[in-house]
Amino acid sequence: MKMKKMMVYLWWVVLLLVLPFSSAGSGISSTSSSVSQQTLGVQKHLNQLNKPAVKSIKSPDGDIIDCIHVAHQPAFDHPSMTNHTIQMRPSYHPERLNFGESKVSSSKSKRVTQLWHTKGRCPEGTIPVRRTKQEDILRASSIKSYGKKKQKSFPQPRSADPDLLSQSGHQHAIVYVEGDKFYGAKATINVWEPKIQQPNEFSLSQIWILGGAFGQDLNSIEAGWQVSPDLYGDNNTRLFTYWTSDAYQATGCYNLLCSGFIQINNEIAMGATIYPVSGFHASQYDINILVWKDPKEGNWWMQFGDDYVLGYWPAFLFSYLSDSASMIEWGGEVVNSESEGQHTSTQMGSGHFPGEGFGKASYFRNIQTVDGSNNLRPPKDIGTYTEQPDCYDVKTGKTGDWGNYFYYGGPGKNPKCP
Repeated sequence: MKMKKMMVYLWWVVLLLVLPFSSAGSGISSTSSSVSQQTLGVQKHLNQLNKPAVKSIKSPDGDIIDCIHVAHQPAFDHPSMTNHTIQMRPSYHPERLNFGESKVSSSKSKRVTQLWHTKGRCPEGTIPVRRTKQEDILRASSIKSYGKKKQKSFPQPRSADPDLLSQSGHQHAIVYVEGDKFYGAKATINVWEPKIQQPNEFSLSQIWILGGAFGQDLNSIEAGWQVSPDLYGDNNTRLFTYWTSDAYQATGCYNLLCSGFIQINNEIAMGATIYPVSGFHASQYDINILVWKDPKEGNWWMQFGDDYVLGYWPAFLFSYLSDSASMIEWGGEVVNSESEGQHTSTQMGSGHFPGEGFGKASYFRNIQTVDGSNNLRPPKDIGTYTEQPDCYDVKTGKTGDWGNYFYYGGPGKNPKCP
């Protein structure tokens, strides 16, 4: 046995001596070359995403928030944006608000902010951007895929083929409306910190604004909160947006990780940690999200909270959504990677089923759509959809204060969801 170990040791010594003198044909040099090529590619991408900062703020969660000039943001890397004039406020607003005018909420839940605010704010004329780190890109399967969703990750309630849906490993618990022209949507969303089983899985709660058929040219604008270890490197709950004009194939990305969304707000950072979050049988915290189409300019705007108008997706990014949306969806989504052949235990929402109610289950309340006259309306003919209700479920309701609402979510793996 000792002789065998000695032989193995000598073999490694010889190999290490020979390696530096090996020819390129051996594959050693080509491997080294591919590593250096990847390093160069990552650095180039970092330089493209991380613009020069006027000021930088170190958040308690380890994030660095760079305050960059509003005209230097990634959106302007798009070739169609060369001569774009930034629209600093929407022409019309569905709630007819003067911006800065807060509304009184009758909810039992409390307002949230972002964690980096405890260490500073960005000056006027700049926007806060979460700095991308080398390790963020290296966690992705490729530089090209960094900041992008996988294809077929959208809920498709009209499909007659449930097997097609489960192939992507994404599961949903949503409510939706269709069969009309929609010009936006709103919801108040309860914020939690769901537990994620595998780093390559995520859990999110969001609004989908969808245009076109569920094919290769689907247009989607999305906004909400998510926990995604792969994307952010931790298990914090973060504000996010997403867009695509070709069903997640080549266009679009999360937050400001590609040219697309134009931010004008200096208070809220896309992808930054939301703080605080709701607790089981404890204080409840929720966020308001409104997305609507400016009827004059055609751009799609986003508002966070009562008075943070964040920015807009320019109309030219889309085909179908350049007119209107054909479907609105609200709800939760998780990735089920079926590790070891079993359903994931990644939680959706609070990780509790909707039947447990307020303080235990997650909710969307006051869900509304925007009509052709730029008015907020309660949705009509609401449908519900989930692939496996024993894993994640959804239940709707209607009251005076909460308007149209629903509880949703679940624990994933449990005795009824093997």
